[in-house]
Amino acid sequence: MQSVLARDNISDSVAAALRNMIVDGRLPAGERINEVHLSKQLGVSRTPLREALARLAHEGALRAVPRIGYFVRALTLDEFEQIYAIRPLLDPEALRMAGLPSRERLEKLRTINDRIGKERDADTIIGLDDDFHLELIAGCPNIVLVDLIKHFIQRTRRYEIGLMREQKNVSAASSNHKSILAALRRRDLDAACDALRLNLQTGREPIVAWLTAREKKEGSTR
Repeated sequence: MQSVLARDNISDSVAAALRNMIVDGRLPAGERINEVHLSKQLGVSRTPLREALARLAHEGALRAVPRIGYFVRALTLDEFEQIYAIRPLLDPEALRMAGLPSRERLEKLRTINDRIGKERDADTIIGLDDDFHLELIAGCPNIVLVDLIKHFIQRTRRYEIGLMREQKNVSAASSNHKSILAALRRRDLDAACDALRLNLQTGREPIVAWLTAREKKEGSTR
C-alpha cells in the first residue's frame, strides 16, 4: 500500500496523523492501539509507527502498558487546565533571562510569524508557533527551564489542534506575536514579557469551549 503520508520525516508524519485521529475520535479514548491495522491504514512500516507511538506516550496522548501495548488517553478539561496554566509562568521568565534579541533574531521571528499568518494547515501552524516561541527564548541560559518549556509544548500539542483549526484563533496568535515583537523592537523587555504571557493565555478560552462542546457531544452518544 502506498503511504498516505507525504512529509519528509515519516515518524513525525505518523505522530501528526495519530494526534488528529485522536482529536477527531477516529481513535477513541480507551482504545488499544492495533499496530498492524494502523501500519496498513497509514501505509507505513512498523518502525516509524512505533517511534510515533513512543513519542505520543511521552506527550501523554497514549498510555503505555508493558507487554500489552498502547491505549488512547482521553482529552479532558481537567488535564488541559493543569497543563496550560504552566507556560504563562515559564516562558516570560525564560524571555527575561534571554534578554533583548539581536536584529537577526527579530527578523527570523518576524519571518516565522508571517508564515503562521499565511498557513492553513493546523499541524503546520502548531509547528511554526512552537518554532516562534523556542526562537524567542533561544538565548535563555537556563537549559533546565528551556527543557521544561519544550516538555509542556509537547504536552499541549494535541489540545492545540482544536485551537489552530480555527482561522480566527490563528489570527489572534499572529497578532499577539506582533505585539511581542513590537515591544522587543522598542527595547522594552518588560512589555515583551507581559505580551508573551498574554499570548500564552489567549488560547485558553477557545480550547475550553472546544473541549466542553466535545465532552457534551461524547456524553450524548454514550
